Amino acid sequence: MPEPIEDRQKLINRVRRLAGQIEALERAVENDAGFTEVMRLLTAGRGAINSIMAEVVEDHIQAHLLGGDRKPSRAELEAAEELLDVLRSYIK
Repeated sequence: MPEPIEDRQKLINRVRRLAGQIEALERAVENDAGFTEVMRLLTAGRGAINSIMAEVVEDHIQAHLLGGDRKPSRAELEAAEELLDVLRSYIK
């Protein structure tokens, strides 16, 4: 099931912000920025990537494991939530 255009646009906007963060990191390295600045930019980029990855996986789980024409069972709902909890803790 394809995702709505608004959701796709939100994801594209997030990827573009990430690209801007990576470009800022590149400029910082080119301009011999200090350790603290480079680490701050690296941390921000990693956080953005993790956040985007979590959103994409969560949307996939919602659409393909819980979505569709049938109502998921209680066990399926619990398993999906457990999977999402593991994902969120791993990505942090």
